[in-house]
Amino acid sequence: MALTRLEKVQVWLLKAATGVLFALFRLLSPGGGAPAGRRKLPPVSSPLLLMSATRLANKIRRKEVSSVEVVRAYIHRIQEVNPFLNAVTKDRFDAALQEAKQVDVLIEEETGGEAVLEDRLPLLGVPLSVKESFALHGMPFNAGMVSRKGVVAAVDAPPVALLKRAGAIPMGVTNTSQLCMWCETNNHLHGITNNPYDFDRIPGGSSGGEGSILGGAGAVIGVGSDIGGSIRVPCFFNGIFGHKTTPGVVSIENQFPVCSGRQAEFCSSGPMCRYAEDLLPMLRIMAGPNAGMLSLNTKVDLKKLRFFTIPHDGGSPMTSPVSKELMAVQRKVAQRLEADLGVTVQEVHFAELRYAFQIRGAYMSLPDKEGKPPTPFVELMGEPGKPLWPFWELLKRMVGQSDHTVPAIGLALLEKAHVTEPSAFIIQQKERLQKNMDELLGTDGVFLYPSYPRVAPKHHHPLFRPADCAYTGIINMLGLPVTQCPLGLGEEGLPLGVQVGAGKLQDHLTLEVALYLEKTFGGWRDPGAN
Repeated sequence: MALTRLEKVQVWLLKAATGVLFALFRLLSPGGGAPAGRRKLPPVSSPLLLMSATRLANKIRRKEVSSVEVVRAYIHRIQEVNPFLNAVTKDRFDAALQEAKQVDVLIEEETGGEAVLEDRLPLLGVPLSVKESFALHGMPFNAGMVSRKGVVAAVDAPPVALLKRAGAIPMGVTNTSQLCMWCETNNHLHGITNNPYDFDRIPGGSSGGEGSILGGAGAVIGVGSDIGGSIRVPCFFNGIFGHKTTPGVVSIENQFPVCSGRQAEFCSSGPMCRYAEDLLPMLRIMAGPNAGMLSLNTKVDLKKLRFFTIPHDGGSPMTSPVSKELMAVQRKVAQRLEADLGVTVQEVHFAELRYAFQIRGAYMSLPDKEGKPPTPFVELMGEPGKPLWPFWELLKRMVGQSDHTVPAIGLALLEKAHVTEPSAFIIQQKERLQKNMDELLGTDGVFLYPSYPRVAPKHHHPLFRPADCAYTGIINMLGLPVTQCPLGLGEEGLPLGVQVGAGKLQDHLTLEVALYLEKTFGGWRDPGAN
């Protein structure tokens, strides 16, 4: 399909703007990477680090292992890998050990038996990592903002509180991109986070600290948020599982930044983990009183589902073409589904996906029902003072005096330049795509879709193609649940993966497919293994 004149102009402007920003960044910013010397993580040595949270909880309840032993194993692993990853920004090891000791005493004194503990405290004694944009009582709560350096959470965000109430023990908080609005985890407060499979590669964002420490076996379960791929992109790049829930199920309260305009319709909190069997119990806990909105207790027969595969976005000029190895592994998933389950995986295409980047940009800027627009990004960057002036901030950045990253400044500049109302054409494309997808999926349809056009890129390279996250962002705009699933390692030793989506409130379908794909493709791989 030929580009319209307007599309050609948009593509040229985007490439020109990102090219300039990238050149400035490389000229004026230090690179990423781990300390000189070692280029690979140490392999996992403790068998406790190779067990799912579900299995660990069972062993702790049965007194086959103590919570203290598990927590100490993860403390050792974090201390071993974090110098290379820069994923955990603040630990609470002393408090975690004290809580683990209390767990072990509780188990010794429990008279109701293992079943009572499992029902009341399903994650009792299991370590947990938390994205720093979630409030975790007594811990930093700054979302990568230098101006919020001294901010400490006075409460727990609801999903965190529910996981703690279920017995999980927070080990610390993890790094994010500045204000959680970029696909690389880097800020001027905590620095840049590295990918556990290749320190020169990005771990994704904005939940990149979570993805990195989980992928590096420094955590077994974690908490993320997703308004454009912030769970799924890090899970893809770090070879782990993650679930973007149907919006409105898991609370997004007590997070920073706060959603405004219509953004709450597109934002989800959800679980991130190394083992697929932990997704469903985590989601059940995190959803709290809203768990009844989902059919999490319904047994799923994969042979009775309808499967679809969408190989790409139809050739958007804004995004990179999907790489051959990612196209091939998605075809392999479809072939295995057909061979193992006896189903037919139908290939489908949606012309509207070509406009995914523009659709997300338009809907993220829409006002709420009362007509109030989203909080301008320049106001968030100026927190807690006045809105900043992005042009001045860019000049400061050029002489190394800005507290803000190039992507954040670039987003602020783009926001200033964006003064027109969303076009009727883009709104029409989204509405048509929504209707077609909802009708296709119903309550028994599952689809495969690329997570990103390529495997984890090198540090700062997303500045070249900022629209590549449209592959995840469009799913947020449609309000669909989707699970990110690892599919082994590719030619460069980097994780492969795919998004598995379903109709609204059909989260249980994608979680069941995740279990199947883990068994079929092997799930998470130790990045330190030979």
